Amino acid sequence: MSAMRENILNALDRLQLPDGGSLVSRDMIRALSVEDGQVRFVIEAANSEDARKMEPVRVAAVSLVEKLPGVAGVSAVLTAHGPAQPAQKAPPPDLEIGRHPSPQAAKIKPAGVRRIIAVGSGKGGVGKSTVSANLAVALARAGRRVGLLDADIYGPSQPRMMGLTGKPQASADNQLLPPEAHGVKVMSIGLMLEEGQAVIWRGPMLMGALQQFMSEVAWGDLDVLIVDLPPGTGDVLLTLAQKSVLDGAIMVSTPQDVALLDARKGIDMLNRLEVPIIGLIENMSVYVCPKCGHEEHVFGQGGVAAEARKIGAPLLAQLPIDLETRLGGDSGRPVAAGAGVMSEAYERLAGRLTEAGVI
Repeated sequence: MSAMRENILNALDRLQLPDGGSLVSRDMIRALSVEDGQVRFVIEAANSEDARKMEPVRVAAVSLVEKLPGVAGVSAVLTAHGPAQPAQKAPPPDLEIGRHPSPQAAKIKPAGVRRIIAVGSGKGGVGKSTVSANLAVALARAGRRVGLLDADIYGPSQPRMMGLTGKPQASADNQLLPPEAHGVKVMSIGLMLEEGQAVIWRGPMLMGALQQFMSEVAWGDLDVLIVDLPPGTGDVLLTLAQKSVLDGAIMVSTPQDVALLDARKGIDMLNRLEVPIIGLIENMSVYVCPKCGHEEHVFGQGGVAAEARKIGAPLLAQLPIDLETRLGGDSGRPVAAGAGVMSEAYERLAGRLTEAGVI
């Protein structure tokens, strides 16, 4: 740990919270970075209600750090790990998810949602849902208002990855209220199913469900809604592109030739649907032995970077195979919600997208 970072954490540890402990002792400091005297960090509260009450603490923390030697400027944002506890449990929703799509006069864009970004892949198993979840969390930790829509109707995984259980509640006007985890609003068909229950629908039911998730969920004000697509070039991407206002898409692939063959088909579909390609992400790019540091390119090397150059799109990130990433997804706490190499990698990815004006 650098001397500057240690001084900052020591200072924040002296700032006592009204209900006991400090920001450091209660592990509430996230994404602390120091660059050319500019200090940035996130204060993560337990839920959105606590976050609203902690504005005076944020101001005091900024003031405290500004006084440290070598600090030229300080930026701190508040975010929430989970949702505020409702004062009164709302009635269960009576929306019939999965009906056939209804006619619509224009493309759907939920009120209050600034950007809709899809994350897709040509084939399954390349880590698209893992990237979607961790990117959403990284953006939330950077102070963005983020929603995550699990559009993989047949294989929903976001409830497990984000640590969510229980069915969503409904608002007074019968809109689904997306539960919140790690500062991200989440909606998935998986929240409405029993564990292990299969979705056995034909295309029209699937398209109707997607239409409902876009128009009958109370997303509120969001900087970005990330849509975790199913693999392939089927009904969901086609419906999303034709029936919704889709601002762009990010393609995820491993470097191996078989994955790239399918990724190219997904890219071709996006081009045909006139959906802007924001960039490509190479996942599982390398395995680094934790004992000796040896690097092994298990799935090949450079394939996604070459494809990005070929189509003239940015290579947004090269993410290694990582045990902590898998453990985080299985336990419901995405690796981007913690600290370490992978958390920093997703922080850089989120920063690259925000700096480019994508989000």
